Amino acid sequence: MSAAHDRLHRGGLIALGTAGFVTILTEALPAGLLPQIGADLHVGEAFAGQWVSVYALGSLAAAIPLTNATRHWPRRNVLLAAILGFALANGVTAMTESFTVSLVARFVGGVSAGLLWALLAGYAVRLAPQRLAGRAMAIAMAGTPVALSIGIPAGTVLGQWAGWRLAFAALSGIAIVLAGWMRLRLPDFPGEEPAGRPSLREVFALPGLRPVLLLTLCFVLAHNILYTYIAPLLAGAGLAGQTDRVLLTFGIAGLASIAVTGALIDRHLRLMTGLGILLFVGAAVLLGTSATALAIYTAALAWGLGFGGAATLFQTASARAAGNAADVAQAMIVTAWNLAIAGGAFMGGALLDRLGVTALPWSAFALLLVAGAAMPKGRRGTLST
Repeated sequence: MSAAHDRLHRGGLIALGTAGFVTILTEALPAGLLPQIGADLHVGEAFAGQWVSVYALGSLAAAIPLTNATRHWPRRNVLLAAILGFALANGVTAMTESFTVSLVARFVGGVSAGLLWALLAGYAVRLAPQRLAGRAMAIAMAGTPVALSIGIPAGTVLGQWAGWRLAFAALSGIAIVLAGWMRLRLPDFPGEEPAGRPSLREVFALPGLRPVLLLTLCFVLAHNILYTYIAPLLAGAGLAGQTDRVLLTFGIAGLASIAVTGALIDRHLRLMTGLGILLFVGAAVLLGTSATALAIYTAALAWGLGFGGAATLFQTASARAAGNAADVAQAMIVTAWNLAIAGGAFMGGALLDRLGVTALPWSAFALLLVAGAAMPKGRRGTLST
């Protein structure tokens, strides 16, 4: 299907959204199960949190080189390879008794995520007419808030009731079913022709791309400092038994955010990005100044509203800046995103051990100020000129 068609390929976009769901759930599910994982594998919570770091490092290491190496491959084959990587990684994670082996499996999952995220935005754009590209990307990214609002709370409850291993085994099964669905239902597209395609250096130098990368890095770093260690943060506020409900509040708000983003992104990209930063800043201040249940749930709501559309916003901005080199630009966004995930887990763990949970929201606040400053003045519908 070409961009000249006037309708969205909703079936293909839903398949892409489901792939995003599996990716986010694989990445973030440990946040709600750190005590169980640490106890079962005989490590502390801060050390167990490095599951998130290793996953992110896999994405960080793979996104740009793998995307560049596979630019000429048929797009569906690359997507299928990434999805089957999730099936393998989550299956091994569910079965192993070794913390070291689990780290290797998490790294493989991260490699798959780096490749998939680099492809998702460009694939979505090719399934839609140009005037609906932002909406198509919002549908393809809808798996993120669904994973956060439904998948992670459900996975957390399943892990608490039946064991965390069953939750990861279920993820492996979902990935296998998804691979079959994509093979049968998702349209295929050719890769890039080698002649005339820009180098990595040329893509990085494109106007408007570097500010988006800096914004992504700071925003996601702030998010992961808080999200990775949400369980100890809530325990410090006396809400240790409400992790699943707080995550549900965050996720439902994120789902609402992605719906609003999909409706407005094609006309108001910059406005939506600035509003997301502002909402997240408010959430960080609330978390840093009050430990009441009302403040925590209000912060989760604002945080979810600010974060829910972030992936769509940042990837749309980078795709607009990169044009025909969108897949490589997405790989750079994925690299920045996962550098932030890894950095958030490392920094959050260090802050938790040395300064306690009260340092987490203020560190996020400082990073969000940098993110806001990274937004350049730009014309309507873009982040930069």
